[in-house]
Amino acid sequence: MPDTAALLEDAANRIDEISTRDLQIMLRRAALLVRNAGSITLDDHTEEALRNVSSELVLTREDAIRFIVREWMEKNTYLPVHELDEDGEVDGNA
Repeated sequence: MPDTAALLEDAANRIDEISTRDLQIMLRRAALLVRNAGSITLDDHTEEALRNVSSELVLTREDAIRFIVREWMEKNTYLPVHELDEDGEVDGNA
């Protein structure tokens, strides 16, 4: 399912085709996301490390935080680990 930002961008590109009702729904979802968005404040050393990781992984700050938290939760068994299928197809070379 596309995220709210993608839906809004698509609607902006097709503004003459979007119904008022659909636009209202998308705008309400966007408003809810903005209202519920919280910021994470970190100390200077952690922010610098996060900037370095974000740059290295080519991720936004928020995506890097999501990635780090997910990895930590998987490694500490709070989330199931996504196992690779040994017999499955892979992209790239080893």
